[in-house]
Order: sequence, then C-alpha cells, then structure tokens
Amino acid sequence: MKLRVGAALFGLGVLLLVFAAGLPFYVAPAVTKLPYDLEPTTSIAEAKNATFLKITASGSSVSIEVPQGDLVSNVEVIPQPDDTKDRLPKELKGDAVIWDVYQTVRRTDNEDVVSQYSTELALYRISGAAAPWKDQWLNETGADQTPVGNVSYSGQIYKFPFDTGKRDYQVFDRDLKRALPAKFTGTEKVKGIDAYRFEQRIENEVLATPESSIQTLVGKFAPGATSGQIVYSNTRTLWVDPVTGSYVNVREQQHKELRPNTGSPTVLLDADFNYTDDTVSRSVQTVKDNRFKIGLISFWGPIAAGVLGLIALVVGVWLVTRPEGGAARHRAEPPVVAPVADPTPTRVDQEPVRDTDTVEQPKPQPVGGPLTDEIPPASTNWKSEDPTVPTQRPAPGEVEQR
Repeated sequence: MKLRVGAALFGLGVLLLVFAAGLPFYVAPAVTKLPYDLEPTTSIAEAKNATFLKITASGSSVSIEVPQGDLVSNVEVIPQPDDTKDRLPKELKGDAVIWDVYQTVRRTDNEDVVSQYSTELALYRISGAAAPWKDQWLNETGADQTPVGNVSYSGQIYKFPFDTGKRDYQVFDRDLKRALPAKFTGTEKVKGIDAYRFEQRIENEVLATPESSIQTLVGKFAPGATSGQIVYSNTRTLWVDPVTGSYVNVREQQHKELRPNTGSPTVLLDADFNYTDDTVSRSVQTVKDNRFKIGLISFWGPIAAGVLGLIALVVGVWLVTRPEGGAARHRAEPPVVAPVADPTPTRVDQEPVRDTDTVEQPKPQPVGGPLTDEIPPASTNWKSEDPTVPTQRPAPGEVEQR
C-alpha cells in the first residue's frame, strides 16, 4: 500500500511540474489575445455645455444652426465571431477578429441625434492594431449602402496591445482617416490601478470635406465668401491598462471651425468629451478581473503548481525508499541486558542471614495424622520387597508389613 501511494504521489509531482512549466508558455499566451466570443461593451462619454453643428432636413428645406448644450456619446463594440470564422482571409485566420462598432452622439435635453457612425474592421488579437482587411468599411452619413473598402484602418483604434510599453503608439483618427502618434506621458492612478497615460495632439488639420458641404456652410455663415475649409484640432488623452491594453479612461477635446476665404471663422464644434464615472468604474473592474486571470495563469499558477509538484515528488520518493517498519524490527538484534550484580552475594554453604532484631516465634507443630493438610517431611526410611525400593517404617503401634 505504501509503495502504491508513493508511486502515485511521485507521478502526481511529475505531472504538476510539467503543468507548471507549460502554463506560462502554452496556456498564458491564449489568455493574452482578444477572444473570439468577447462580450459586447458600451462606453459612454459626456460633454458639458458643448457647441456643435446641427443640420436638420425637413422635406426640401435644410436647417443649419450651431446651438449649445450637453452631449452624450455612446460607443458600442460588438464582436462578430461567426464573421471572424467565415470571412477573414487565410493569412488573418487565428490572428485577427472582426468587430462592428457603432457611435451615436445625442443632445441630453431632447435626445436629438447630433452625429453618428458605424464601421466594421479587423483587429489583431495580440497587438489590438488594425489588420489589413479588404472588407472593412466606415459609414458616417447614415446611408443605406456603404462601399466596402472605403477606409483603410491602421494603428491602434479601440485598444492598445497586451503588455503595453512605455513608448509612443500610432493611434487612428476617424476624422483624418489616418494614424498619428500618441506620446507616452507617464503613469497615473485611475480608481486604484496604475494606467499608462498617452496624449495625441492634432492641431489645425484641414479635413477632407465634399465641396457641396463647404458651399452649404459658407452660404449660411459667410455669405460673401466663395470657398472655405474646415480646420480640425483635437487633444486625445488615453489612460490604458498596461497588462490588457484596455482603455480605462478617455478624454477628447475636439474643436472644428469653418474658415472661409473671406469673413470670420465660425466654430462648428467645441466639445470636451470625458468618460462617465460609471464607464470608468466598469472599465477598471473589467481590467482587475482580466489582470487576475492573466496573473493566475502566467505567474501564480506556475508557482503554486511547481511547489505542490515538488512536495508530492519528495513525499513520493520518501515513501518508496523508506524501509518497512516491521521488517526493521525483526531484523534488529535483541538488546543485551547486563545481569544486575547482587551487592551481597551469598555462598552456597553460608547460613541464611537472620534478622537479629526480630524475635523468632516458635513454629507450630503439625497436628493430626496422615490426612492433615500438612505435607510430611521427606524421609529416606523406606522398605520394599524390592531391595532397590525403600519401604516406609511402621508407625508406632503398627506391625511391620512384609
């Protein structure tokens, strides 16, 4: 029984050590990739007292105004596992996922839609950067049909890489349709976790705008002008979890203005969007959960499995090689017990030592005849027909028998 238990523990120890060695190399890489079945997420940002362009079409007439008010932006990310499986080309299978993303900006006072867009793109599972996929598209006008391949994504868009580094990254800007550098500016605490802070500054970039839209805006805000352009600036600040690459907080200070060739500029957008406190809290909690899973598999799991494996291995070897307790007792020589010396040895012919201090009482004489309980003393006075067998002498008053 002992040998079987020892062998089982030895095998378990070897298995645990192999498992500990394999966790960081084979299992951990699987959890540091975007999963195919990622749950949909929604991020909400608010801009207080923003200035924004509002265009309302009613029949054949179009109303253009620049009101002020509070805005709320909802960005919903919906992974597409079925499309990922069926629509990605061979060179991207296993390395990328397809996401659908929808954004809607509304006024908080009357729920009117100020702007919206939808897009479909492919992201690399480890780096989080845009993958070169020919079927990606972007719809900013709400049109029923969107030309496939009308946008070419690059750089980081909705997340950073797993194990984000303290360096600059290229981040895609949807208004400019290209990626620009976001500089690493330090580490900050966001609700108890350390996040890397990145800042992307876009200053006075001219947006590619259809001429028809420019003429409509110039006619409304600069009647004397014949042309113009829309100039865009944005300070985008991203707080990124370095372990998972997820955004834990986002701030965008956007500014757009119409600059006609004649007349004064007109502000079309001036909004400071910030993640809501609830969105930040949910992002931080998600980061904590994912950090725990990654740490358990890549660090604490191997340590625990390795320690338990070594313990099981040592105990198993000890049980197998330890001698049997019973056999050891049988094989052992009996202990030699030295005789206890009599402090007062007695010679054979020596008279018994008597206690002189004790008065010897007279020994009672036996009473009665041969039926008494007293065993008579031994005697050599025996007689018999056989001269070799002595016979007992007659008692007083008895006749000797022959």
